[in-house]
This record gives sequence, structure tokens and C-alpha cells, in this order.
Amino acid sequence: MRNPHAGVPFDTSDEDIAVALEDVSIPTLMLSLVHMTGDPGLIRGRLKPAGLFLNEVQGYMSEEDKAEVRAIALDTIRSYRDQGCPEPEPVSADMLHEMMNWLVCEEVPDEYVPMLMEEMELDGTDVRRVDVSANTSDREAFPVVVIGCGQSGLLAGIRLKEAGIPFTIVEKNAGIGGTWWENSYPGARVDVGNHFYCYSFEPSDTWTEYFAQQPELQAYFEAVMTRHGIGLHVRWETEVLGAAWDDHSGTWSVRTREQDGTETTLVARAVISAVGQLNRPSIPEIPGQDTFTGPAFHSARWDHTVELAGKRVAMIGAGASGFQIAPAIAAEVEQLTVFQRTAQWMFPNPNYHEAVGPGVRWALHHLPFYGRWYRFLIFWPGCDKGLEAARVDPDYPDQQRAVSEMNEFTRQMCTEWITSQIGDAPDLAAKVIPDYPATGKRTLQDNGSWLRTLTRDNVELVRTGIDHIEPDAVVTVDGRRYPADVIVYATGFHANRVLWPMEITGRDGVDLRSLWGERPAAYLGITVPGFPNLFCMYGPGTNLAHGGSLIFHSECQMRYITGCIEELIAGGHRSMEPRQEKYDEWHERSQNELKKLVWSQPSVKHSFFKNAYGEIHILSPWRLVDYWNWTKQPEMDDFVVR
Repeated sequence: MRNPHAGVPFDTSDEDIAVALEDVSIPTLMLSLVHMTGDPGLIRGRLKPAGLFLNEVQGYMSEEDKAEVRAIALDTIRSYRDQGCPEPEPVSADMLHEMMNWLVCEEVPDEYVPMLMEEMELDGTDVRRVDVSANTSDREAFPVVVIGCGQSGLLAGIRLKEAGIPFTIVEKNAGIGGTWWENSYPGARVDVGNHFYCYSFEPSDTWTEYFAQQPELQAYFEAVMTRHGIGLHVRWETEVLGAAWDDHSGTWSVRTREQDGTETTLVARAVISAVGQLNRPSIPEIPGQDTFTGPAFHSARWDHTVELAGKRVAMIGAGASGFQIAPAIAAEVEQLTVFQRTAQWMFPNPNYHEAVGPGVRWALHHLPFYGRWYRFLIFWPGCDKGLEAARVDPDYPDQQRAVSEMNEFTRQMCTEWITSQIGDAPDLAAKVIPDYPATGKRTLQDNGSWLRTLTRDNVELVRTGIDHIEPDAVVTVDGRRYPADVIVYATGFHANRVLWPMEITGRDGVDLRSLWGERPAAYLGITVPGFPNLFCMYGPGTNLAHGGSLIFHSECQMRYITGCIEELIAGGHRSMEPRQEKYDEWHERSQNELKKLVWSQPSVKHSFFKNAYGEIHILSPWRLVDYWNWTKQPEMDDFVVR
């Protein structure tokens, strides 16, 4: 059977191949040529990338060098086509490491190579799929309930089905996608390159943009669900109210409510929470907001029946969502008033709204391992480098401004980008340049659209606090009145209220929400003492602010969870839960590490990363390679098994 990543045979004409090569990433193309020819000399000569930057599309090489590579590639691809597109011979591990180093213009440390090899699946093997060991009858007696059908819930369903374990997914929405179902506001798009923001075992060669918009993302998950036959296992428009553990039977009773109010109880041997951290909208309480006579809604509950053309729109909040909404609606509204509490750091990404050319899609579909190497190319610059950049140097002066020499460099780079986009507008510059260390809050990407929007005549950025709302206006604390026909709340989510509002009751009637309070925690972000056979995906301490993607983290977590369930079934065990000392030690270690990073700086205020006490319990402070290693398989000594 042909390796699915080795490309699909083709009969494309020489002329059409030449046109396609004008689109592609030239460094990625060169590695595909190595696979086609088996000749490493192609990357041992003069032709090589000049550097690597985040969100690369075509490669950093001179135009002359690119043209030379295209000429070599045309001859090589023509020969490969005329030979019938044979599947390339496997490449040695040492050669693959050399190819990695060449592509990213630096030495990839040995400790990363196994993780990257697994992520790329160059041999066509999905090693994150857990091998089945127990017999069928044992599996059929171990039903699992998965809460949520976003990207992590779908992944859970796929892995459980592969393992032959019966499962039911309960989803409160009418369709799949989680955040990509709910956030359908204008301009909604992903901020991780799409060719990495997809399952490692389900790459797509059809993305139309490098950072796809919401409809395309939701359609991707829909297609994956259909391909794996997961939809039949989902109860749509059904919300989980709570779950209670029964120690005698070793089961969870999961209470659900359908849209018509019907309540039912599902009994499961294990529960997997895949609800995410950004799914419960947060709307601030503002005096008078109930008196507003026009439409008012949260960005995650966008009302598509409301016509914005010619209207005066007040957008309260300008974080990640507002940052995308404003450019998408500014041209059609009469007036857009943006109320922003604090300015956001952003870094330049000229490809943020760029379309994927037909040549790239052709290469992804046909050229051996082009898609795998491109995935690696966009993964590596965001793999742990951001974590070191976030580390605080306690001896660095003026921690209000920056936390290290590297952080100061980032500040200067981002400041130059911001000022270059707004021209001679000192008043606006004072509003949009943050007064806290760079990357201290969620850092946004900009191709100039946000800043250009703020310079429009019909757009005003207001940094003054809101005092109250009137029937047709928003009034700030200085008494100024801003007329409005529509209010959009782009005010984020209850990120720190993990698993809220569900009532999860563990052993001896312990309530999980009461146990956690404002400080949610889970061992490896996955399991909690006293809550047997409860597994979290995207649980406490697993949100990523330094790189990677949540899909990568979800794949790590689900392999670990499947391994735990395998241990329960194969060993005939009733339950497992982490030892209290493991849980405590993990949380203490994580907290100590977080305090060394820029996100915890006192100068960073109004951050959704922080709880009411200014502490951070939702972010991961760990390198991706470490988390990958820790979650490859469960260490049973870490658990109390009954």
C-alpha cells in the first residue's frame, strides 16, 4: 500500500508544473526533491535558505536562487512523473535529521527529533494510535462518555473507535467544531498556520488560506467526523448538567438535558471532558446595559440577522475576537467605536489573510512528503522558542517595560511594526502601544488590517473606561456619549472557570468546583485525585501561550488517556486516579515555573490568563517536547488503582 504522504501519481504537463512551482515554498520543495531522487547532494551545495521565520510561505532565498531551484525541480519532477511517480525509498534517520537542520537553518537538538519524526509520520504510520490488547467483551463492557465535540472531543471519538471502546459524545451545539462552530463572527480565523493546525493523521491539501476562516475550519472537522464515522455516536443539542461518581459500581452517572428540556442519565465507566476553556462567553456587568434598545450580543453568539450596514456599532472589547471583527465590518458600518481596556501587543504576519495558491495545493497533493515537511517548517519556529523568550531575567532593569534583553528586542520590533502602520498619528500611537512587557498577554498577529482600520475616518478607538449604557449610547467615565445602534461584546470567556457550569461530584460527594475554587489543577492537566476515571482534554494548565497548537496538545493528551483506559480494561481494574502527592507536586512545580514567565508579571493587568488573585492556573509553562514525553504513556505508579 502506498504511503499516503508520498503523493498521488499525476500526469500534469510540464507547463502546468512550471506554473505550480511559482507558488510553492522553495526550501520545502528541495526536500521533496531529495525524496524523489534519493540524492542528498541537492541540499549540500550552495542552494539553501537564508533563514527561517515564523509563518513562512515561499522561503527566504534570493529570487535568483529560487529560479535556479525551480529549474532543477522542473527537470526532476518531469522525470519522476515519466517514471510513473514511484514511491520513494525510505530515508535514514541520520539523513532526516540532516534535512531538518538544513530546512530550519540551525541544529535541531537530538531530544526533539523523535517527537518531530512522530509528528511528521514520514513512514505513514500513526504511532499515536494506541494498540489494542484486551479482548472485545472487556471493551464492550467499558462505555465512555465524552463531553463536547470540538477538535478534542472529535479526536477522543476517533481514538476510542479505533480501540473498539463504546462511546457517546454529548455536544450542546447543533454541529461539530466547538469554538469553530460558535465563533462565526465576521473575520473569525485561526492564528496558527493551517497546515499545522489540523490533526497529524488527517492533513489537508485543500486549505484555501494559510490562516483559514471559520467556515473552512468548521468544514474540515465536519469532513473528518464523516470520514471516521463519528457522527452516529454524537447526541447533538444536548448539554451535560453534571456527573457523579459511584464508588460501589465503579461508574459515572452523567446527567444531560436535550433542547426540549428532556433530561436523561448516561452511565459510563469513564468520562472524558473535552469542553475547552474558551466556550462560556463572559459579558461584563455594565449599569444600564439592559436598557439598550438596539441589538446587543456577544461575539461568540453573533446574531447574523442583524444588518450592520449604515449602523453605528459600539464594540466593547478588542482582544483576539475584536481584533478580527473590526477590520471585517468597518467598511460597511456608518461608525465603529471600539472600547478597549488595554492595548494588545501584535507581531507582523504579512500572510495572515493570504490565499493558498493552486500551485501549493498541487504540490501538497502530488509531491512526495511536501506536506509533511511544510508542516514541520511552520511548526519548528513556534516550538518552544517562544517559551524562552517569555522567561523573566530577574536582574533585568525596568521590569515594567521588559523582562529580559530578548523581551526588549521583541518590544522594539513590535513597536516599530505598529508605528509603521499608523503613520503620523501620535494620539493613536499612544493608544495602541502597550505599556506592559511584550507577549505578557495573548499576542495577536497583524498584516496591517487592524491598525489600518483604526485610521479610518469612521472608526474611533476609545481607551476611556465605560461608566454606563443608555438606550442608544455608551457613556464613558469622562461623561462623553457615544451613540450606538448595535453593541457587540467582544469580551472573551470565563477561561478560569474550568468545566463550569457542570456539577462534577467525585468520591465521597466532593464537588470539583468547590475543590478547585479559583485554582483549577489536574495532574498533567488530565486527572484529579478523588475523581476516578475522569480525564480532561485541554484541562487546567494546558492552554498554550508560547507556541505549538492545541491540536498537538490534544493528540498528546488523548494518547495518554487511551493508554489509561487500556490499562483499566486489560488489568480488569475498576478505577484509577492520580496519587495526591503527584497531583500536589505537579501543581507546585507548574506554579513555580509560571512565576518565572512574563505572563505572571504584576505589570500585566486585565489578562484572561489570570484569576481574581492575579495567579495563572490555565497556562502550560512547559516545553512541548517535555509534555510530549510525559504523556507518551501513563506511569501506573503515579496512580491509585482499584
